[in-house]
Amino acid sequence: MTKPYEPAAEVTEICRDLIRIDSTNYGDGSGPGERAVAEHVAGLLSEVGLEPEVFEPEHGRTSLVAHWGDPNATDRLLVHGHLDVVPAAKADWKVDPFSGEVQDGYLWGRGAVDMKDFDAAILSTIRSRVRADQPPARALTIAFTADEEAGSTAGAHALVDQRPDLFEGCTEAVGEVGGFSTTVAGKRLYLVETAEKGIAWLRLRAHGTAGHGSMRNTDNAVTAIGEAVAAIGGHRWPVRLTPAMGALLEEVSELTGRPVDEDTVDDLLDSFGPAARMLAAVIRNTANPTMLQAGYKHNVIPGEATAAIDGRFLPGYEEEFFETVRSLLPHDVSYELLVHDAALETSFDGDLVEAMTASLIAADPEGTVLPFLMSGGTDAKAWNRLGIRCFGFSPLRLPADLDFTGLFHGVDERVPVDALEFSARVFDDFLDRA
Repeated sequence: MTKPYEPAAEVTEICRDLIRIDSTNYGDGSGPGERAVAEHVAGLLSEVGLEPEVFEPEHGRTSLVAHWGDPNATDRLLVHGHLDVVPAAKADWKVDPFSGEVQDGYLWGRGAVDMKDFDAAILSTIRSRVRADQPPARALTIAFTADEEAGSTAGAHALVDQRPDLFEGCTEAVGEVGGFSTTVAGKRLYLVETAEKGIAWLRLRAHGTAGHGSMRNTDNAVTAIGEAVAAIGGHRWPVRLTPAMGALLEEVSELTGRPVDEDTVDDLLDSFGPAARMLAAVIRNTANPTMLQAGYKHNVIPGEATAAIDGRFLPGYEEEFFETVRSLLPHDVSYELLVHDAALETSFDGDLVEAMTASLIAADPEGTVLPFLMSGGTDAKAWNRLGIRCFGFSPLRLPADLDFTGLFHGVDERVPVDALEFSARVFDDFLDRA
């Protein structure tokens, strides 16, 4: 049946406009903040008659929430996206990362896949439906948040802490990083996020004896921090298969004829091509050194040295993660926990899963829909505190040769224009089923 509206009518232009508004989050409180992009999004919703409420717990760190449908509904669906992006160095890119250029069938720019693409799909779909007086099957709460790229402290977590009333009646949620396709053995698989790793951002600290760089020093803080970083960075974490990844890998085993076991699982993941980069990180805990700091002059041994570790732990394996880190540290190196957030996992079943699956298969009858566990974190960690069951569902049908996972936080971030349009149309169909 032909619909009286086109959900993808504005999606590319909306995404271009969002990319052109710099909302870089440097993670240290600097940067432009999200106010400009939040005001733009609020205007797009207000223009069609919705009434977004703006929330700004810190100057410039702006989120907004709107509602559509029965105001007294007790089983609302939360649809959410974040407005901030990670930094981009213009000199490294083929195009200006904030130009929103369309070239060779792709829309380029910081946020094109993380996650102004799905923000645009939400906005294009909702604006089209409101104008056509086509309400969704289920009452919606729509949230666009600040600060997701730095742990959501000034965004979703602040909303949960200070304005939980805005989410009253919400029982389930859909947001970023899920519903995208990957091709294995010629078969398109659509991966819906049902789980994500927990976060443990650590600062290692070594103390030593300061002194002249020309003299013997057996209490060198730089040496100690180097040993700690090498031990953590080189540790081989054991394979741990959670329910989501177990289900995904069983399907891939059938497609490829390769067994699923601890010794061969990395070979099996290689079937995903570039996506194995992310998926290899969700069958084990990880701890990656990311920053080092020590000293102030070439010939001065400093009294202190520090290192940053991006730690991520699987659902059910948080205790193992911290025990292992402690066992790897030299006796003269300590750590402090800077950012800590929970690992999440829900089951791949229920009416909402059926709705997501049916919408994807209606758009791509040859596809298969499966759960997966994401290596990063999302605002779902905040919504989970309100008892909301969360999924990653921002659908994209992607070319088999596109290194999609490499575009997250990467140089030359871009999304196929036809995948953007696919996202809006599948999301629209999903709203009729959810």
